[in-house]
Amino acid sequence: MELRQREHIHAVMALAGEGRPVADALTPDAIIRESWARCVHEYRLDPTRMQEAVILPHQRVREHQERIEEFLRIARHGLEALYQQVAGMGYCVLLTDARGITVDFLGDLQLDATLRKAGLYLGSDWSEHCAGTCGVGTAIATGQALTVHQGDHFDATHIPLTCTAAPVFDPLGRLNAILDISALTSPQAKSSQHLALQLVKVFANRVEDANFLRWFRHDWVLKLHRSHEFVEISPDHLIALDAAGRIVGHNRAAQLMLEAEHGSTVLGLPFEQLFNARFDDLGRFLRAMPGDRRAVTLAASGRVLFLHAVPPPARSAPAAALAADAALPPPLAALSGGDPLLDRQIRRAARLVDSPVSLLVTGETGTGKEYFAKALHEASQRRGKPFVAVNCAAIPETLIESELFGHLPGSFSGAAAKGKRGLVAEAHGGTLFLDEIGDMPLALQARLLRVLAEREVLPVGATRALPVDVRVIAATHADLTARVREGRFRDDLYYRLAGAVIVLPPLRERHDLAWLVQTMLAGHAPPPQLAADAEAWLRAHRWPGNLRELRNVLDYAAAMCRDGRITAADLPDALLAGAEPAHAGLPPEAQLLLQYLRAARWNVSAVAHQMGLSRMTLYRRMKRWHIEPPNRRDGD
Repeated sequence: MELRQREHIHAVMALAGEGRPVADALTPDAIIRESWARCVHEYRLDPTRMQEAVILPHQRVREHQERIEEFLRIARHGLEALYQQVAGMGYCVLLTDARGITVDFLGDLQLDATLRKAGLYLGSDWSEHCAGTCGVGTAIATGQALTVHQGDHFDATHIPLTCTAAPVFDPLGRLNAILDISALTSPQAKSSQHLALQLVKVFANRVEDANFLRWFRHDWVLKLHRSHEFVEISPDHLIALDAAGRIVGHNRAAQLMLEAEHGSTVLGLPFEQLFNARFDDLGRFLRAMPGDRRAVTLAASGRVLFLHAVPPPARSAPAAALAADAALPPPLAALSGGDPLLDRQIRRAARLVDSPVSLLVTGETGTGKEYFAKALHEASQRRGKPFVAVNCAAIPETLIESELFGHLPGSFSGAAAKGKRGLVAEAHGGTLFLDEIGDMPLALQARLLRVLAEREVLPVGATRALPVDVRVIAATHADLTARVREGRFRDDLYYRLAGAVIVLPPLRERHDLAWLVQTMLAGHAPPPQLAADAEAWLRAHRWPGNLRELRNVLDYAAAMCRDGRITAADLPDALLAGAEPAHAGLPPEAQLLLQYLRAARWNVSAVAHQMGLSRMTLYRRMKRWHIEPPNRRDGD
């Protein structure tokens, strides 16, 4: 062990382990000190143990790559451009996933063996809990771009290295990847890496923005900048809007800006709530307008930005939309009546029906997670094989192991005399749906992880494992990432289950309520009709129980109604006990129009399209019944 390594180990132990001061030359900055403390106290890493780089086998690396395959195709262009900038200075370029596993790499082939030994290589694990303080792992832990230079590293093996990393976020604000440039050697001063830090931040932003534009190529995209000269060619902020004018995505810069203005997450909020402009007026921010006349102000602070609005691409004919929908497997297409948010999730899921990638379906209670899982099963090549649903919260903890994995005769007190096959084995050849996976006991999570990793199951009392072929779809209404942080859910199981995450929107945010009502009522013989006053009440309700509550309400109303027509009087008392819809004195047709307008955040164009009317006809009806947008009634 070299003298420098011994001094480094002493400094880590003194600062992180014992809280004693060390020489100024060995004292790192606050971010590094906090990382050292995490390594010692949270990850239980031993600073005296110098370990070789952890590099995953090819198959494991491929699993990590498949989870973000589309993103990798886009990111590759950014990696190549960055490598051209830094290769002559001795750097290699790494891209890791959100776990810290290197999924792409560019480096000098003549140094291949040396780079692999140092861990600057495809498949290397640079998470903090594995490698200690390092560029990638500490960027994941902090969400910040930073340089971990030489003696900043926790493991003394790494102190020759200099690593500069920047996070790349997805359009929903979640950490997607880490872009890193590292070198085997460098000048002693950390300030020598200032240019490297600026470069990696610039290219991380480019990759993030390119991925954003791919995600939202069919939606409104807003580009914003402080200067009208740069707003089109190099915008700082990117925001995506759906057809109703709701924010459905943002790049990291826009997220930080808007959340600082609003005080909380802005996804799902209408454009008008954040900017002093109307969604219907975005036409004056198109490229045809002079750049200096496209100023917009933030609603909270009044800050001025210049806006370039890019509308969704025009479709040549309605047949184009029908052809796109026709490409969806019928079981999945049957889940939506045209809601943009749900349709996006369905299109993503359709590309994964026969993929080995595990799926995690999330959403509030009652949003239809099991229906979605069944549709995925029926759309896949496993249709006709078993679909086994397991509610992890409903099985008693004392029985869940034997229920899932089965048991041999007499293997425990109370065991069935003939033994039991187990639900995992029952799903062989088909799909295993694990509902409320967040409530699975920790001890069972380890055994489930082995089933997923080894594709075999060991019944209770058995000594020989049985091979199983199952597609696993898990579901939860809980925040699993928070449970991972709290130690209530294994992070390795989370990443195994969350190969792709499908988020189902709550009913109150869906735009296809009328279709859902019609579909559910079609199950009754004969199907009852819905009166306008009853529809107004349904649209005014917040639906905390989501689809499950809607079905219960409609089943009750169908049983109560007379002459095949559901009126407001036929709805459950609990629903009618809520706040009465505004403008109760209006005729039923006007109340229905008002509910449509409110659901669309007063987007007249969207409502006219939804109701099959021209905008002028809709405006005439609004004028007849004295219906005005809230901002106009307030004199704005």
